[in-house]
Amino acid sequence: MRKLLLLLLIPLLTGCAATVNLEAAPLANDPACAEVSVRYPSGIGDLAQRYTNAQATSAWGEPAAIIARCGLEPVEVSELSCVTAGGVDWLVDDSQAPSYRFISFARNPAVEVIVDSEMASGVGALEALAGAVSKIPASKVCTEVTN
Repeated sequence: MRKLLLLLLIPLLTGCAATVNLEAAPLANDPACAEVSVRYPSGIGDLAQRYTNAQATSAWGEPAAIIARCGLEPVEVSELSCVTAGGVDWLVDDSQAPSYRFISFARNPAVEVIVDSEMASGVGALEALAGAVSKIPASKVCTEVTN
């Protein structure tokens, strides 16, 4: 009887949010990504961090409004516009707006952040993640920053 009661309580104890299925970035096993991942915040704004099934990734919100993946190839030259948030330079890909893709500039490995701007603030997400991402040193800064 005790086992049956425990089995019935497990769903209540683990919460309702399902694991977010993500794909790990190619360089996700880089030790720098471990340094970043352990520093991801437990919340961004009013969005709680969620479990993911891929190394060096995280997500916030139900449904996921912000996704972060560490382990992309570094980018040091790009035609994309660049913004600075929280002391970190980010390239901005708005080709899928209102979903915006931000890539850390000149950090090896790079970190990608995808924000659904209808559910979360891009600037708020980048500022919240800057403390973690800044653990990867930048090799240079954007020469043309748009704020």
